[in-house]
Amino acid sequence: MSPMAEQPLSPLDGRYRAAVSELGEYLSEAGLNKARVHVEVEWLLHLTNGGFFGASPLEAAQQRALRSFVAEFGQEEIDELAELEATTRHDVKAVEYLIRRRIAGLGLNDVAELTHFACTSEDINNLAYAITVSGAVRSVWLPKLRGVIAQLSELAVAHRAVPMLAHTHGQPATPTTLGKELAVFAHRLGRIAAQVEAVEYLGKFSGATGTFGAHLAADPDADWPAVSREFVTSLGLTWNPLTTQIESHDWQVELYSRMSHVNRILHNLCTDVWTYISMGYFAQIPQAGATGSSTMPHKVNPIRFENAEANLELSSALLESLAATLATSRLQRDLTDSSAQRNIGVAFGHSLLALDNIGRGFRELAVNEERLRADLDTNWEVLGEAIQTVIRAEVTAGRSSIADPYALLKELTRGKRISQAELVEFVDGLDIGDEAKARLRELTPPTYTGLAADLVDHLPAD
Repeated sequence: MSPMAEQPLSPLDGRYRAAVSELGEYLSEAGLNKARVHVEVEWLLHLTNGGFFGASPLEAAQQRALRSFVAEFGQEEIDELAELEATTRHDVKAVEYLIRRRIAGLGLNDVAELTHFACTSEDINNLAYAITVSGAVRSVWLPKLRGVIAQLSELAVAHRAVPMLAHTHGQPATPTTLGKELAVFAHRLGRIAAQVEAVEYLGKFSGATGTFGAHLAADPDADWPAVSREFVTSLGLTWNPLTTQIESHDWQVELYSRMSHVNRILHNLCTDVWTYISMGYFAQIPQAGATGSSTMPHKVNPIRFENAEANLELSSALLESLAATLATSRLQRDLTDSSAQRNIGVAFGHSLLALDNIGRGFRELAVNEERLRADLDTNWEVLGEAIQTVIRAEVTAGRSSIADPYALLKELTRGKRISQAELVEFVDGLDIGDEAKARLRELTPPTYTGLAADLVDHLPAD
């Protein structure tokens, strides 16, 4: 075989491995198999501890030995499973045989038939996926997202009062502050992050078509739904009582839809920051030894945000495809979900890589307040909104007889650049009260930011 044929096919397992490797603990094939072993072992212990079919609870040392098999799951087990699956052509059956080998090694053959008892493969798989996805979200992806939100919040607070010309439709608009605009993204992301945190991870454990048929045949007197509920919840999951052969995956649809929503907000953040960089509002801090262009040595490219954009698009495409696919299962079971779910790690990986790039990108930026002030100083016409609004208030209060304040300011400012002197002269000639005139004379683009700085306080204190 050519050496090239042995190279990683996915950039997540090659070029970007370091940024996403934490996900391998949960969302790799090995991570899934470890979770399957965990479910199988705990089910065996659940049955023996419950005294089903005359079985006695295992001794404490035997229980520890079985659980240590899960804790120490590593390359030996990965290789052994690959060998078993080459014969079984069935991944879950290979896991069952592996556990039977370990049980035999512990001298527990008398309870061997309780391995995978009354289970369909999907009883094991759905719980394993819920465990691994939950771990990946809570231990890897959400902390990374929270880190970016914290960065945004910190920057928002630090620059809460730094005035900035807004650009609605790409045109100069009512000034805001840089901090408030960053706070908008932190607030948006925080809301959806809370929704991701609130997603339930559901599990079923009810047999081949969700009827407990085999369970009841083996022991008609047991309360199998209660046993199932107790087992599923013992794994830290929410029990789903009504399913077909599969757990219906609705929790996954909800989760991946929300994660895609996070990606879309982050994409919006990246395109805005990229634009602010191009406008000079942010300066990029050159990194030692880095090259911006192979031919133009002066360039410092916003590659962190561009890389993040691409990876966010890939992640959302996969997450949205997963959500669409997993919402449907033909009749009581089909295998479209099996192939689809093997790409969960890829979807998470591209999102995690994007978060890593965004975090790095923000650490390589500096605010260019001089450029922000220059843009404000050359766009005095944005005060037209304030002037016509004050005139309206004066008309209502009986201190002005101007017929159409909006039209008056439109004629003065639309599509034009106006100097401070021209605007002051215009205000002095207005038919409004002296106090209103004095207020408008004092107004400048940098001071016309309303409550923007105070609105940053709506971010959580943490």
